[in-house]
Amino acid sequence: TVAGKTHKLPPLFMVMATQNPVEQEGTYPLPEAQMDRFLMHVLIDYPPVEDEVEVIRLVRGEEVAAQAERAGKPPKAKLPGVSQDIVFEARGEIGQIHVSPAMERYMADLVHATRYRESYGADLKRWIEVGASPRASLALDKCGRTHAWLHGRDYVDPEDVRAITPDVLRHRLTLSYEAQGEGISADRVVKELIAQVALP
Repeated sequence: TVAGKTHKLPPLFMVMATQNPVEQEGTYPLPEAQMDRFLMHVLIDYPPVEDEVEVIRLVRGEEVAAQAERAGKPPKAKLPGVSQDIVFEARGEIGQIHVSPAMERYMADLVHATRYRESYGADLKRWIEVGASPRASLALDKCGRTHAWLHGRDYVDPEDVRAITPDVLRHRLTLSYEAQGEGISADRVVKELIAQVALP
């Protein structure tokens, strides 16, 4: 909604954002409530050298195609993209992935442990200042089902949840000054959280 007028977004609308881990000048940290609205915070490392070579070739091909288009030459055939129908079909299949009551409880327990950390060990109590909101539980459910689907299963198991928990929680935890002073990362906290919360 902008200036009192609601604008309907397309069904495939999504927002992706990047962070610059090196320079902070001219950037402002997002408030926790805005960070919480991002489904995941995925860490992406540099690509393997073979993939980087492929990137060079792809970009070069795009530049050559753009030059040819400006010169009025017919473009070469493009690789087919993924249609909206395929994306909607995948969403439907992911929605049908089975999540047992035990797995639902496990996801909720992981998030609950970020809020009531004193029950899950002295380290978590010291390291977490503010725990995750209910949006984290919803994200664990959605991402856990997606992980299972990508691995060809029609049910979520504990490994699906454990695999995506760091990406779902790392940006939702506010670390204590003590943790920051000790150089404890959000990933270290999530690793301890996974170790402390009992599997179903």
